[in-house]
Amino acid sequence: MAVRDPYEVLGVSRTASQDEIQGAYRKLARKHHPDINKAPEAEERFKDISEAYAILSDPEQRRRYDAFGADFRQVPPDVDPETWARSRQRAGARSGARSGGASGFRDGGVGGAGFRDGGFETRFGEGVDVDLEDLLGGMFGGRRGGRGWGPVPGADQEAELELTVEDAYRGGRRTLTFDGPGGGRTVEVDIPAGVTDGQRIRLAGQGGRGDGGASDGDLYLVVRIAPHPRYRVDGRDLTVELRLAPWEAALGTSVPIETPGGRATLRVPPGSSSGRRLRLRGRGLPNPRGKPGDLFAEIRIMVPPKPTDEERRLFEELAKVSTFDPRRT
Repeated sequence: MAVRDPYEVLGVSRTASQDEIQGAYRKLARKHHPDINKAPEAEERFKDISEAYAILSDPEQRRRYDAFGADFRQVPPDVDPETWARSRQRAGARSGARSGGASGFRDGGVGGAGFRDGGFETRFGEGVDVDLEDLLGGMFGGRRGGRGWGPVPGADQEAELELTVEDAYRGGRRTLTFDGPGGGRTVEVDIPAGVTDGQRIRLAGQGGRGDGGASDGDLYLVVRIAPHPRYRVDGRDLTVELRLAPWEAALGTSVPIETPGGRATLRVPPGSSSGRRLRLRGRGLPNPRGKPGDLFAEIRIMVPPKPTDEERRLFEELAKVSTFDPRRT
């Protein structure tokens, strides 16, 4: 059974650190884990990734792979790497096999090996014979886990968590149910007050299940703040529309305004036009680690859709005496 180059499988250099190897494995495992990726080739690809990680994450297996290459599991523990390389060269010259290549069945044997007494024999050098039981034990005995490709840490997973502006403002504990290949499962999550759109909440150990005694992955909840009929969200800042009558905008006034934290009073300066933004500091989404967001009230001047006779008379009188020209301002 040929072993693919684990460095090539994980996409790391031969000098990669353990942190780099683990990072590469986690990234690929998340992408190709059969619980997440339903492509027909995903499971086979995941086996290769897990096998590569099992080799490179174990210092002794990595050392032996670096010394003996794809045949490292077949080499007895006391064989010197240089002696092994020379014996392979001699065996290759005698058998016509490609030096360092993958073995294949040929002429009733494997890589120049022959059958002996109903069993299997292969030659690592002069006087070194390994029968079938030893060979298979070396190839498979070191693998742990019920599926045959070693302990596999659970894959990290992601799910979206949709919240209203009010929920994001208050935070609190929620019970969530997720559908999955193994059926629905329920998790408890503490939502911090003031979470923002796109923020990730980590639930340790709630992701994909580990195999062969390995740790479970993490579940990341990606916050999505749902569209709101009143608030427009920009990070921690909120914007609301403030509708004013023409005389309120012209003369100034104080108006009540609803915020996620309750009602507040906003002072409108005289001479405020549509589009002007008035700020209530600190009345946006809270920030557990710093400055809270602000709430902005964007003015929109409204006129009576059906003015009364008296309103019309007053507007006509204003039009006669006013020198204001909005198109020249």
